[in-house]
Amino acid sequence: MLCFRRCHILSRTRIRSYYTHANIGPQKGEKVVVAMSGGVDSSVTAQLMARKDYDLSAVFMRNWDTRDESGSDHGCEWEKDWEDVQRVCRKLDIPCRMIDLSREYWTQVFEPALSSWQSGVTPNPDVWCNKVIKFGALLQRLTRDSALSSTPWLATGHYARKDWVSTDPSVPPRPRLLRPKDLTKDQTYYLSSMPEAGLSRALFPLSELKKSEVRELAKDWDLPTATREESMGICFVGEKRKFHDFISQYIPPKPGSIVDLTTGREMGTHNGLWAYTIGQGAKVPGLPQRMFVAKKDMANNIVYVVPGTDHPALYCRSITVSDWASIWKDHRPDGLSDPAGLKARTKFRHVMDDVGCTVYPDGQHGMRIVFDAPQKAVALGQIATMYLEDWCLGCGTIDETAS
Repeated sequence: MLCFRRCHILSRTRIRSYYTHANIGPQKGEKVVVAMSGGVDSSVTAQLMARKDYDLSAVFMRNWDTRDESGSDHGCEWEKDWEDVQRVCRKLDIPCRMIDLSREYWTQVFEPALSSWQSGVTPNPDVWCNKVIKFGALLQRLTRDSALSSTPWLATGHYARKDWVSTDPSVPPRPRLLRPKDLTKDQTYYLSSMPEAGLSRALFPLSELKKSEVRELAKDWDLPTATREESMGICFVGEKRKFHDFISQYIPPKPGSIVDLTTGREMGTHNGLWAYTIGQGAKVPGLPQRMFVAKKDMANNIVYVVPGTDHPALYCRSITVSDWASIWKDHRPDGLSDPAGLKARTKFRHVMDDVGCTVYPDGQHGMRIVFDAPQKAVALGQIATMYLEDWCLGCGTIDETAS
């Protein structure tokens, strides 16, 4: 039976060859592991899974080792998170354990991000964390430790959906990453770099729930984390720490000029390009009008600013992304090779509505994305995702913008 939900993006003439496989998932008694963070979303995920007849357990990932900074773990945030995970699991009567992936996180996520910041661009380490840690190193560790012939299912508290499709009934179906019911909490942006192998074993129990409903369920079930506030920001920085103070421990100062792009006049100095993001307010004392970052000159270590929040220099019409990674590695969407380009939608920040665009191939591993309308505050180093309706195809790193 064909599924005509909003996730389908094929034309009416081609949709007849697209088959959905809605019943693919863990069977009774199969091993399911819930990735828990100590927050309300993963706690409700664990409760939902506990209502099923699975071989259920939970895991808490420790990704950041504060001993690398202070020599002590005392009072750090992961301890509170781990305590909350254990409290929830005791209530649900499911076993839980902590897996230390701080070494993998340091070498595969933090060090590359640090290198990007130092070069002057603005990376998004949380996107790569899902690819190489949660749906990479963690799944590998769980498979190895469980001595199973296949990878266990991994349930997470992400707001995302998944279905299974194939273009031919004789071909094994493949998983698609889809946007959730609650588009205001859509986390497919953060999941857009995950490998197909990881997506195939992923479960998103919150896919049909709104955040408000998750909160109500947590209260109804009297979960210990029901009233816990939502965590925000880069995971290794933490909410109580300022990004500037944190990164300055790892990157030495590199003073340079702050220049008014409209006049060419030097307005002040900065201590490092990494402390500035395109579109961000630039603190330049003594000026009658607030200035905003419009451009960063990496070669000459200059931050260019413009007056006001709506200056034309803050906008761009197209971007080029490198290292494009489709979740389906061998799949190129129909229309991408068309001279007219592929009509799609994109996001270049998590907290934004997706916008219309036309996508063209750019070299072997790149894409050029032309926006339907100029977009504001696009930062080099950030992630751009591609969507066909609700289907998230993959992502790449922004390395060039054009007005």
